[in-house]
Amino acid sequence: MTTSEALGVLLNSYKRYYNVSTEEVAEPFSAEAVFHTHDEQYFLLRSATISEAEAHEYVFFATEDVLTPERARLLDERAWEEGMNRVKPHKNHRSTDIILVILAETVEKEAKDYLRKVKRYQSYHHTLQGWSHYSVIAMEISTGELFYNRRGKDLRKLFRNIK
Repeated sequence: MTTSEALGVLLNSYKRYYNVSTEEVAEPFSAEAVFHTHDEQYFLLRSATISEAEAHEYVFFATEDVLTPERARLLDERAWEEGMNRVKPHKNHRSTDIILVILAETVEKEAKDYLRKVKRYQSYHHTLQGWSHYSVIAMEISTGELFYNRRGKDLRKLFRNIK
């Protein structure tokens, strides 16, 4: 399977719940997926709102032939920067999660080590206006091996369909 075929399989799995786009995507990414949710609780009437909460998720997909440590660092920094530019903290903001998915034919050892150590987190007004978590996962297509940071571990199940 090639990286573009693997990307197609992944994007297809995201389409059920996310708005997926392959056009007008921020550089250097191949695609992105966006998810927004708004939850509100009220008592009898909508005007008697008890609570409201918004959550957002931005997923950036990158495809590479060979993932070098320099390229991994660039993708990591660009995904975090692009995701943070979209965060709008306010009193009803609960969370904005940013995810980087990298599909590469081969991944250099230093890039694997770098991706495993990536840790980013941001709180807004001491979490009163929410927070942002950052997850990274990469797949070496030639071996099927996955590399991820601590938060990216939960994304492993998405890659089961890619063989």
